Amino acid sequence: MKVIPLILMGCGGVGRQLLQHIVSCRSLHAKQGVHLRVVGVSDSKSLIIASDVKQKELDDNILAEVCRVKSDGSSLSKLTSLGESQVFSNSESRTKVLDIASILGKSTGLALVDCSASSETIGVLKEGVNLGCCVVLANKKPLTSTPEDYDKFVSYPRRIRHESTVGAGLPVISSINRIISSGDPIHRIVGSLSGTLGYVMSEVEDGKPLSQVVKSAKSLGYTEPDPRDDLSGMDVARKALILARLLGKCIDLGSIKIESLYPEEMGPNKMSVEEFLNGGVVRLDNNIEERVKKASLNGNVLRYVCVIEGARCNVGIQELPKNSALGRLRGSDNVLEIYSRCYSQQPLVIQGAGAGNDTTAAGVLADILDIQDLFP
Repeated sequence: MKVIPLILMGCGGVGRQLLQHIVSCRSLHAKQGVHLRVVGVSDSKSLIIASDVKQKELDDNILAEVCRVKSDGSSLSKLTSLGESQVFSNSESRTKVLDIASILGKSTGLALVDCSASSETIGVLKEGVNLGCCVVLANKKPLTSTPEDYDKFVSYPRRIRHESTVGAGLPVISSINRIISSGDPIHRIVGSLSGTLGYVMSEVEDGKPLSQVVKSAKSLGYTEPDPRDDLSGMDVARKALILARLLGKCIDLGSIKIESLYPEEMGPNKMSVEEFLNGGVVRLDNNIEERVKKASLNGNVLRYVCVIEGARCNVGIQELPKNSALGRLRGSDNVLEIYSRCYSQQPLVIQGAGAGNDTTAAGVLADILDIQDLFP
């Protein structure tokens, strides 16, 4: 039986779903000869670890209790008496994680799995890589930080997996890596990489006001608590940066032209969420309606996409042919078109659910299993 020890960093929606996947797949993984040994779980305030990280793990009952406590909105610090596990405060967490990394990194191996949305994990992950650990990311920030941080992670290509940073469970990163490794140069990528904005643009295409669509998207759980986090385009920009860097482009977020769907005077520093939803967003309706009509007259539709081509990396609304893969996009799916020498006339199209805790966690789990050959 191949054993993969791991520490989960971040226990929000994706992290909890990952733990549930791990528990529910025990019998499947046993048939495959693999056991995922969860030795630690952390949130922004606390860390819970097994009493003996060399031999023991947080058993499935403890993992279920972790999920219950986090679902209630509480901190892991509430878990004070779970078997022989130990709970540490945030101030001690970094040291404890690195202690475990130093113990397991070069002996049995250790996977540091980052399902947070924090930049505070970057330092721990870099140190962990130095100690021989593998890194599995759903968190985009380590790969969209400084070029130096990015280079550090990708200098160990066999020990990093980050499929879920771009398309949740979709095979985006692996497909691009396969094309690059084959010597087939990629010269253009166009993608709708936000389930929220994909839904918004396909709904306004049907004649619905943007304000109504945004409110509906929020009620359906497609948006962040503040929909402007999606409408700003920053999440798409981070995904675009990861893809651009994958193609070898030495750029940072400041190099990307980002079109926000709302003006600066409607930003979080100027309006509350309620003010934006009740009075601000309706003022954007006419402009989007006019752009939709203009695109339709040209035989096109509007989509919020990233475009990576040559030195250009832009994120924003584009007019695209109705009969293209992106033009046919409906709902919250992600769609990516990849153009290369081999895929010049007909691009390689990757499409499917590109968001959601379940889908993203499944992608993370697949990435963890993908590194099993690095463990004894």
